[in-house]
Amino acid sequence: MTASIITIGDELLIGQVIDTNSAWMAQELSKHGIAVKRRVAVGDSWDDIWRALDEESLHSGIILITGGLGHTADDITKPLLCSYFGGKMVVNEQALANVTHIFENLYKKPVSPRNLKQAEVPDNCTVIMNQRGTAPGMWFEKNGKVFVSMPGVPHEMKGMMEHDVIPELCKKFQFPIITHRSLLTAGIGESALADLIQSWEENLPPHIKLAYLPNYGMVRLRLSSQGSDDAVVKETHQHFQELLHLVRDYLVTDRDEPIESFMGRLLQSRKETVC
Repeated sequence: MTASIITIGDELLIGQVIDTNSAWMAQELSKHGIAVKRRVAVGDSWDDIWRALDEESLHSGIILITGGLGHTADDITKPLLCSYFGGKMVVNEQALANVTHIFENLYKKPVSPRNLKQAEVPDNCTVIMNQRGTAPGMWFEKNGKVFVSMPGVPHEMKGMMEHDVIPELCKKFQFPIITHRSLLTAGIGESALADLIQSWEENLPPHIKLAYLPNYGMVRLRLSSQGSDDAVVKETHQHFQELLHLVRDYLVTDRDEPIESFMGRLLQSRKETVC
């Protein structure tokens, strides 16, 4: 069972906002054995969103959507999903209580009719309560596929993913174990590194993949595997230890971390600073 991520908003397509949601979601899904097959960004266009839903449902069994759940005219995700799944809009009492509580007790403002519309949801969805904002999420099922719509605000989306979406997906489906191990090298180019580990790489089993991720003056290597039990984790660890030995003269860190994080840890361990 694989997943597709659809992010919605013109701001993503014109580069005004960087899509950090997809990257975070993909990382969290991978931790639970849910592989992301495709990531798609579309603008605030009815036809484009509809087409993306149709297209992604051909590729994945789980379609996760973020964005377009606000209460302004350009937020069309909710009415579109209502139409797409053949429902009708109704007021969800729990969502209404949440909106009212936030405005009256936190914002200390009266609730406007526009704000109250955030409590409206399609009658054929399962409502996902928003513990960090006013726009509820929505869970739909159609032809054995799961569609989940969440706010585009990262903080709100992350709360739903962590507390509701991922736990429910893990209850509903059985996922494999996905393992990633990464290391960072410096002082050797990608081609020279490939020559150095060629024999080892050629003998990797087919279910363990090696990726080269070059950057300025550095190359990150990532081993990825997928299996049904912990045996694949142990096997991947063994191959990773072999790789560490082969690149030991060029190794910077055996963690999946940016160079600045490594340097920060190194300086802290030595009780030194950059000044």
